[in-house]
Amino acid sequence: MADNISMTSQALANRVAIVTGGSSGIGAATAALFAAEGGRVALFDLNISAGQAHAKSIGGPSGQAIFVPVDMTQAAQVEAAVQKTAAHFGRVDIICNIAGGSGRRWGDGPTADCTEEAWDKVLDLNLKTVFLGCKYAIPEMLKNGGGAIVNLSSVLGLVGGDADFATHAYAASKGGIISLTRSIAAYYARQHIRANTICPALIATPMSQRAQTNPDIRARLPELQPLTAEFGRPEDVAQAMLYLASSQSAFVTGAVLTVDGGWTVH
Repeated sequence: MADNISMTSQALANRVAIVTGGSSGIGAATAALFAAEGGRVALFDLNISAGQAHAKSIGGPSGQAIFVPVDMTQAAQVEAAVQKTAAHFGRVDIICNIAGGSGRRWGDGPTADCTEEAWDKVLDLNLKTVFLGCKYAIPEMLKNGGGAIVNLSSVLGLVGGDADFATHAYAASKGGIISLTRSIAAYYARQHIRANTICPALIATPMSQRAQTNPDIRARLPELQPLTAEFGRPEDVAQAMLYLASSQSAFVTGAVLTVDGGWTVH
């Protein structure tokens, strides 16, 4: 029984995982952890130099990790990338949809101020990418009798943000991820595909640089994330990804797991 609950060794042995956004931040931490746990990992990203370097770093001489350049908003590219992964490793068991980002540069903000350009781009960047990842990974999983989907949402997909976090296109996209994931979980349960969502709060990644360098937001951390009064680490989210991707969560589907230092409990 002890071996069945261990998360310290080879939790993903003989499993093939796709990690989108795998060259940096939460995606990079997830890909590294999955490889360390025995998984064979395909990193999907647009950053070719960083993606290739990270795949080489975590994959070792056995080629346990590969990098696949792909724009996750483009259906044909996503389909081809999933097929390349299946051809290279022989199967696809897991997809972690982590790719996404902020829309502030396009004008995301409160609803009355949010630009139409920001709305369209953010929904493409954060929600369409998850849809396409799932759309093309699910048929490969079905060939193997099932699989695991883990989609990255946000605490802002669960609760409203105040003036410091009033990006409503982003919140809508992250809320949509939760609904999409639960719909997938319900429909594909009988086909042994599990689908779960993770909702992080402020994590120290390149995407959160604005918050990390904002003294007012840093001063609010004891209120926002009272468990540590600090930013979370990408590794904190990666560990949650590992749990939901592995057989340790074999009886878990449709769940929304917060990794937020207490953000949503007050």
